[in-house]
Amino acid sequence: MFSPSRRFVFPGALSPPYLCCSKPKDQFDNLEKHTQWGIDVLEKYIKFVKERTEIELSYAKQLRNLSKKYQPKKNSKEEEEYRYTSTKAFLATLNEMNDYAGQHEVISENMTSLITGELTRYVQELKQERKSHFHDGRKAQQHIETCWKQLEASKRRFERDCKEADRAQQYFEKMDADINVTKADVEKARQQAQLRHQMAEDSKAEYCSTLQKFNSEQHDHYYTHIPNIFQKIQEMEERRIVRIGESMKTFAEVDRQVIPIIGKCLDEITKAAESIDHKNDSQMVIEAFKSGFEPPGDVDFEDFTQPMKRTVSESSLSNSRGDGKSEPKFGGKSKGKLWPFIKKNKGAGPEDFSNLPPEQRRKKLQQKVDELNKDIQKEMDQRDALTKMKDVYIKNPQMGDPASVDHRLAELGQNIEKLRLEVQKFEGWLAEVEGRLPMRTEQARRQSGLYEAQNTSAVNSCAQDRESPDGSYTEEQSQETEMKVPATDFDDEFDDEEPLPTIGTCKALYTFEGQNEGTISVAEGEMLYVIEEDKGDGWTRIRRNEDEEGYVPTSYVEVYLDKNAKDVYKSLQKISE
Repeated sequence: MFSPSRRFVFPGALSPPYLCCSKPKDQFDNLEKHTQWGIDVLEKYIKFVKERTEIELSYAKQLRNLSKKYQPKKNSKEEEEYRYTSTKAFLATLNEMNDYAGQHEVISENMTSLITGELTRYVQELKQERKSHFHDGRKAQQHIETCWKQLEASKRRFERDCKEADRAQQYFEKMDADINVTKADVEKARQQAQLRHQMAEDSKAEYCSTLQKFNSEQHDHYYTHIPNIFQKIQEMEERRIVRIGESMKTFAEVDRQVIPIIGKCLDEITKAAESIDHKNDSQMVIEAFKSGFEPPGDVDFEDFTQPMKRTVSESSLSNSRGDGKSEPKFGGKSKGKLWPFIKKNKGAGPEDFSNLPPEQRRKKLQQKVDELNKDIQKEMDQRDALTKMKDVYIKNPQMGDPASVDHRLAELGQNIEKLRLEVQKFEGWLAEVEGRLPMRTEQARRQSGLYEAQNTSAVNSCAQDRESPDGSYTEEQSQETEMKVPATDFDDEFDDEEPLPTIGTCKALYTFEGQNEGTISVAEGEMLYVIEEDKGDGWTRIRRNEDEEGYVPTSYVEVYLDKNAKDVYKSLQKISE
């Protein structure tokens, strides 16, 4: 007969020691604790990986901030310093560090998606599976306990019925042996004994049936149901162990995947370092700061023992204050300067950069010309865009008024003309520095907008600022070295000049205030004679009458060239009257 204290050992696949103990209920408790511990380990690993991803993100952010901190600021002096090979290498290092930071971001992203996210979902599934297995185990345990209780109840009933049958039999035998008992009482006792025996037989049959059923259920429980449940729990636990191992492999593989890219970043840094050329950097410094001055000559000996006027050669440290006609002495050395010791003027320098050494001045002028050309291109692009817009408005009036862009087009035209004049002015100075153009010609005077008086003995070689589109005119004197021109020659040049013939007429499109010498004021709509066409410098020479003539900006007038221009002009005057 089954005893509750009987111990069992589970066969089959349940070979691990932790599954072979006294009672299945005890094993469920132990396995429940163990599987919960396994889930805790998995969650701890997930937390570890999550913190690693946060560290990677923080490190990548710090690297990016570091790279950004040392990047040169746009349009600053720092940006100019990055033309040297050493600073270019440093800039390449900063860029590679930015890519290096990106790889740490990749590590964080891959670990989050491949490990943290996957394991988090797996933990939820694992908890549900574990809950299901232990629920099935407890249900099977409750079922076998219920069967055991039924068996115990059947056994107790059988035992009770057997005792009752024995007592009834004994009572019948007692009654049957007693001569004083009536035959009816004996018969009644006999029937009662038979009834009790029948009840005992029925209880016995029920007990046997219940026992067989229990033994069958118990066999299925201990050899089928519980082993299957334990097997599922074992497989679940093994999958958890395999999964955490795979995650650890992924952890290492994520790092390994970015190692080649990080190696390339480091190789680029090494390559940038190897590209540093100290000779080239030194040459760039020389080109940037060379002055173009000739080294000063030897200082002449001044003999104070001779009763003669002290003289200083032109190669001495003092600048000659004469009229520029003194002859060089001691080998004809040119006037020199101790240029390394010249003090720079504080504040804003002159517009033509005449305060700089020749080579530095040339570079500044060239830079200014390039900047102005860029500005002209921008204005021309805007003008072209507005012209196209105006054409669209003309073809499709419902889209806008074509006249609404005329004012802006006029402003752009004036701005372009002003910038072109500025370019011509700086190109003139640049040409003078490079020695490509003569210092003073009629063309240069027109570009500068200056016509000196005939009794002036010195002509300034600096060009003047041109007029602004609103008609105002500003000028700034250059600090270029003045040229000595004999007054008589200058006078003869203009005295012998014959009045130029008219070659056409023009109509003033805008009012122009000619406040500088050589220019003439015109009013909007005024008709005038043209005596000299624009030669590419942006100025047209016109005449109002025999005594009034001068230059106006070509963009301010509309020119009509005609061999019979005078007749046309007279007829236009009559029409206007």
